[in-house]
Amino acid sequence: MRVTFTVNGKRRSYGGSGMKRLLDVLREDLSLPGTKEGCGEGECGACTVLLDGQAVVSCLIPVAQVAGRRVATVESLGRPDRLGPLQEAFLSEGAAQCGICTPGMLMTASAYLRGGGSTRDDAIRHELAGNLCRCTGYQHIVRAVQKAAATSRARRQTRRARRVTVAMTRQSRRRAVSKRTPRRA
Repeated sequence: MRVTFTVNGKRRSYGGSGMKRLLDVLREDLSLPGTKEGCGEGECGACTVLLDGQAVVSCLIPVAQVAGRRVATVESLGRPDRLGPLQEAFLSEGAAQCGICTPGMLMTASAYLRGGGSTRDDAIRHELAGNLCRCTGYQHIVRAVQKAAATSRARRQTRRARRVTVAMTRQSRRRAVSKRTPRRA
C-alpha cells in the first residue's frame, strides 16, 4: 500500500503495510526519531504528534489513516541550533529530564498554545493529563508552558505592532505624495 501525507510541511510517501503504526513509520521509515515510544498502548502520551493540528498518540494510529493528512512531529518545533520558543522554555525551566515524555509534552503543549490555551496552572495540567512524566513532578513543565505562552504572546504583539507601524507609514507617505501632486482640471 502507498500512503502519501505531509510531515512537518513536506510531502512524504510510505510504501508498506497500511496497518503499520504511524509511530514506527515516522521513526523507522522517515528517519524522524524525535517521537518516542513509552507504553505502546496509548496511555502515556510519549508518542504524541499533531494530526491536522490535533494532538494524537501515534502508537495507536495505522499509517493508512493519515493518507492525505498533515502530521507534525517534535522536529517541526525547532532545530538543535535554533530551538523554538516552547523548547527554549522547557530547557530554561528544567522541564525535560530523562527525555522520554518530552516530545509528547511539547507537542501537546504546542497544540494547546496554538489553540489559545489559558496560562492557568489547572488548565495546563488538565490539558497535559494524558502525558505521563516520571521525573519532573509536572510543575517545571507547567511553568515552561506558561513561559512559552508569554513569549508567544509578546511575539504576536510585536508582529502586530510592526504591521500597524508599516501600515501607518505607508498611509503617511500616500498622503504626503497626494499633497505634493497637483490635481488636473
